[in-house]
Amino acid sequence: MTVGECSNLPRHVAIIMDGNGRWARRRHLPRQAGHVAGVNAVREVVRAACDIGLANLTLFAFSSENWKRPAMEVGALMGLFRLYFRNDMKEIVERGARVRIIGNRTRVDPDILQMIEEAERSTLGNTGINLTFAFDYGGQEEIAAAARELARAAAEGRLDPEAITPELVSSRLFTHGLPEPDLVIRTSGERRLSNFLLWQSAYAELLFVDTLWPDFGRKEFTEALEQFSHRERRFGALPEAVA
Repeated sequence: MTVGECSNLPRHVAIIMDGNGRWARRRHLPRQAGHVAGVNAVREVVRAACDIGLANLTLFAFSSENWKRPAMEVGALMGLFRLYFRNDMKEIVERGARVRIIGNRTRVDPDILQMIEEAERSTLGNTGINLTFAFDYGGQEEIAAAARELARAAAEGRLDPEAITPELVSSRLFTHGLPEPDLVIRTSGERRLSNFLLWQSAYAELLFVDTLWPDFGRKEFTEALEQFSHRERRFGALPEAVA
């Protein structure tokens, strides 16, 4: 699929990449093998998004709740994050992608924080796709942080509480400057947002697919975009024919 073949390409697609563990279990493999296969799917989908001409892609890489997983699995996930950014940054830069990592940066190891900052710094001037990774991210935590910032400004007399609008709250979120997602995809058959972009997804189209994330490639991604192109988005208003 190219831009010309999709008349209604979303500005922003966000994906909850789910199903690595089940993919591995069905093959009698350790969970880490599923995560490795999941990184390959990330690579495939990012390439497809660039080729199609998508403007914004956000991937849910690691949630704030994932810290509760066994230490060995968390360590493996961190290792894969390191490996991806070591091995793939050259291609990402060549494709003109601008990388952004959203989430809590206070809990990660110093070398990962350095990788995050370097990825953002080295791609800051790029004009291609905005490629965002939600890493150590939780939607409720994000909204609470924005509320604290606004409450602090009001308490210090720098902000009139009556001036707080949805737009002002949005400007305090990790995703400020990005358009709200038009399409949120979740793989693996689960049908929930799992604390992902809760505020930003107020009017997003939600698409839940049964495919496990390691099996979600270019074909599945373009099929999801095709489904989106046939949806009617009204944002609370009536269809034109009815109105």
